[in-house]
Amino acid sequence: MKNQKTALVTGANKGIGFEVARQIARQGFRVFLGARNAEAGHHAAEQLAADGEVTFLPINVSDPNSIRRAAEEFARHADRLDVLINNAGILLDDDKSAVTVTPEIFEKTLRTNTLGPWLVTQAFVPLLEKSEAPRVVNVSSGGGQLEDGADGWAPSYCVSKTALNGVTVQLAAALPKFAINSVCPGWVRTEMGGAGATRSVGEGASTIVWLATEAPHDLTGKFVKDRKVIPW
Repeated sequence: MKNQKTALVTGANKGIGFEVARQIARQGFRVFLGARNAEAGHHAAEQLAADGEVTFLPINVSDPNSIRRAAEEFARHADRLDVLINNAGILLDDDKSAVTVTPEIFEKTLRTNTLGPWLVTQAFVPLLEKSEAPRVVNVSSGGGQLEDGADGWAPSYCVSKTALNGVTVQLAAALPKFAINSVCPGWVRTEMGGAGATRSVGEGASTIVWLATEAPHDLTGKFVKDRKVIPW
């Protein structure tokens, strides 16, 4: 369909990203499912075939060359991008304490969780600008909040999400015709969140999907949880 909306969801081979891809595909979007592992990405896209048009797009958000290749590959399949959901993220096992965290853990975490979404957005801006109402959703965390956000858990991860929130407001200022927001999905039962988390994957995906599809387009440069703006 010529006027079919398009969406790219990074890190969508599992967890929240997979559920977001499913829900958006069901709304009629052509979804590009981004993942760094080709086998996992193809398998995830095949699993979602019954939900709509889902295409695997190889992308490693920690690798600028991979990001560039992904944008080039996307452009061969679609003439514009309506929604970019920067969902890919990592939480390293050794990210235990702000006192002992190593430069390697910190740099690897920020490269994926903060610099990655920034570079992905930059790479896809030319395609997003072709949309009548472009949207970017950065999947953040309550652990990144400066207001009562820190409790000692996974400091590199939390700082990477604080910085991602900073990226969000900078991009929103630079791209005033876009709707660009950070979102806290809550504590979700995923591989990262663990079995004891309080929210289902569907509940975690809900506000991300809302920001990507239904939220007022003049809502931009904000941090959102459960469809409400929350403090940074």
